[in-house]
Amino acid sequence: MHTMWKGSIQFGLVSIPIKMHAATEDKDISFRTLHEKCKTPIRYEKVCPVCEEKVEKDDLVKGYETTSGGFVIVNQEEINSLRKETNEKAVEILDFIDIDEIDPIYFNRSYYLGPNEGGSKAYSLLRKALEDSRKVGVAKIMIRSKEQLALVRVYNNTLLMETLHYPDEIRNAADVPNVPEAENVEEKELETAKLLIDQLTAAFKPEKYEDEYRQKLLNLIEAKENGEEVVESKEEPRKDNVTDLMEALQASVDKNKKKTTDKKTKKAPAAKKQQTSPKKKAT
Repeated sequence: MHTMWKGSIQFGLVSIPIKMHAATEDKDISFRTLHEKCKTPIRYEKVCPVCEEKVEKDDLVKGYETTSGGFVIVNQEEINSLRKETNEKAVEILDFIDIDEIDPIYFNRSYYLGPNEGGSKAYSLLRKALEDSRKVGVAKIMIRSKEQLALVRVYNNTLLMETLHYPDEIRNAADVPNVPEAENVEEKELETAKLLIDQLTAAFKPEKYEDEYRQKLLNLIEAKENGEEVVESKEEPRKDNVTDLMEALQASVDKNKKKTTDKKTKKAPAAKKQQTSPKKKAT
């Protein structure tokens, strides 16, 4: 399993060296966008709409858009100085709570935490303490330049960290439109609904649920592939320095030619006016 982060779990004076691994994976089927004519993947480039030129990575800066439509520029050095004020390599446990106190709406992503070198004993100690106390740890961690709220718990004999949404990231349920305030349910209808729930109640076995749409899509792709409905994209022509130089020179010539033509066009009316206004003959 790929290690995506190394650090430590810290609570009180205890520090446990750990490795973090992604606990879930996205199995969505992704498609490339092709040019229908030649079946070549489309390339997306960053282009400035004002300068009308391609923008390289070194020419980019971070800007926060204000309510007035302007931007506040924040450079990378300023961001790095703020990161130094937080411990980027620690899962810092702040509190221990009952997991039933957290609504699932707060859960975001899951990560396995495994012990790093020299951390097995302390890892086992925390795992056992969490199991016996039936508690989970609320922690903070810096992941991908964002300080995340997290929860540390035991899952299948392994410490699992769940990143959580902050309270201000949860939208207010009261803002959902058309939600009825008062109950308007007849007793007979309610009893029938409860009976149906009882009939469909079962133990949760996640393995019996599957993404039927994804499987059908995979079957369709496999059938097309076996039926040789596979298209090949054309190779992108390689440009050498000579070709690039010739294109640049030709573009410059065309640009200057256009400027010269525009200048002649502007001067033409003045010359015409001079010809149509001859001087009066002396009498």
